Amino acid sequence: MAKSIREIKMAAQRAQMVEEDHGDEGFTCAYCGKVVSTEMAGTQHRNHCPHCLHSLHLDNEPGDRASVCHGDMEPIAVWVRDGGEWAILHRCKECGVIHSNRIAADDESLALMKLALKPVSSLPFPLEFLGRDRQ
Repeated sequence: MAKSIREIKMAAQRAQMVEEDHGDEGFTCAYCGKVVSTEMAGTQHRNHCPHCLHSLHLDNEPGDRASVCHGDMEPIAVWVRDGGEWAILHRCKECGVIHSNRIAADDESLALMKLALKPVSSLPFPLEFLGRDRQ
């Protein structure tokens, strides 16, 4: 499928942000535009925005920065790892790869809860049908 001029420009902007914003001081989120600090993350590898939870497809393995894709990694779900630790599932909008990333200490709790409740708020059937299969 051919990319539009807008999609090409956005990909170029993401790539430019990747090149400019890899210092220890933080980066500007390519999705929501907010400035993200690495100080409060509680991890050595900040891999998503704590505000919108989006990421960029930068890594093939955690922290390697070896991906050439640089696509927008959309948060699609949360899951609970063994031991009770939450993680975010991100899917790349460019190539479709799915990565699991630990939540960070400064992630917005409301954004995490919205993501966790997304399946419940988008039921595949009308709510009034709930429980009718038991009758």
